[in-house]
Amino acid sequence: MRILFTFIGGSGHFQPLVPVARAAQAAGHAVAVAGSGNLVPVIEAAGFTAFATSEPRPRPASEPPPALEPADPAGEDRQLREGFAGTGARRHARVLPDIIAAWQPDMLVRDEVDFGTAVVAELLGIPCATVLVLAAGTFLRKELVAEPLNDLRASHGLPPDPELGMLDRGLVLSPFPTNFRSPAHPLPPTAFSYRPHDVTRAATARERPAVYATLGTVYTNPELHSRILAGLRDLPVDVVMTVGKHLDPLAFGPQPAHIRIEQFIPQDEVLPHTDLTVTHAGSGSLAGTLACGLPSVLLPMGADQPHNAERCAALSVSLVLDPMTATPGTIREAAATVLADPAYRQAARRVQREISELPPVSEALARLEQLRNEGAGG
Repeated sequence: MRILFTFIGGSGHFQPLVPVARAAQAAGHAVAVAGSGNLVPVIEAAGFTAFATSEPRPRPASEPPPALEPADPAGEDRQLREGFAGTGARRHARVLPDIIAAWQPDMLVRDEVDFGTAVVAELLGIPCATVLVLAAGTFLRKELVAEPLNDLRASHGLPPDPELGMLDRGLVLSPFPTNFRSPAHPLPPTAFSYRPHDVTRAATARERPAVYATLGTVYTNPELHSRILAGLRDLPVDVVMTVGKHLDPLAFGPQPAHIRIEQFIPQDEVLPHTDLTVTHAGSGSLAGTLACGLPSVLLPMGADQPHNAERCAALSVSLVLDPMTATPGTIREAAATVLADPAYRQAARRVQREISELPPVSEALARLEQLRNEGAGG
């Protein structure tokens, strides 16, 4: 079987596809990935054939990092509607048919906000599955994207889809624990939940707790990083902080021996040796954190992060701070509280047990193979 994986946006939309794509490769299927031109080197470094769906637009070296701004839920909704369901969906609906004609896949597997791929799959009659990338499920609401997606359908001669069944059709793969999904937006009947990785906690005893701090790869901000660093520095903990490829770790000045600052470290290498995370509440960061049974302090800034943070607070696995107003003192107090109170760790381990009981990624691949056989009339 030939499987074309597609995503739109940054690495947070690509990385959830990787475990399924690697499982497919290991089973002998041919795999390719179509996504942002900026991420073609990342796709190829992960071991996949890459197709660019946009021209690469490198960020100028002299461009300052994005400013930290107050939460703007209406603006985030507008970006989802106009950017992902509008401009991005139209672009993928335009460029993917040529990629498909050249590579001839038997199946498409899209990230959940790659709406253009769903339209192309319907047009061409190719089986299509979806991998969820938004953990809590409350950021993407069908009523928010219905108008631009039905406009896109009409422009390609497809009938109206007022309930947007196109988003749940086929197979929906969820790499998140079932109970993390908000009860207000339950998984669709076509969903299959699985664990993307097997995680083993480090057995080596540590003299002091270890804290991993990251704001991911998109929302990196030197001022907020500095506040986090100042808050953690005087705690009796060892700290690893990643600041993203656009920031220089040396710009934060000399650090004591218990502080390590890097641009990037794969979180799978850090989390098994960690006792607490301080993050932006991105879906990928939280999935890794909870798979290790770790509590967290969260500073959500945009996109699905506030939605995820709200769900973490409801599950009692995290303390949530406002990134605009959090001071080094409040960050220090929150980290000390979560480390000292076993209730946060116990709640996180309950989620970890749920994750460990999910079927492995090989079962997700088996569902894909079944979908392909059904689509082929097998």
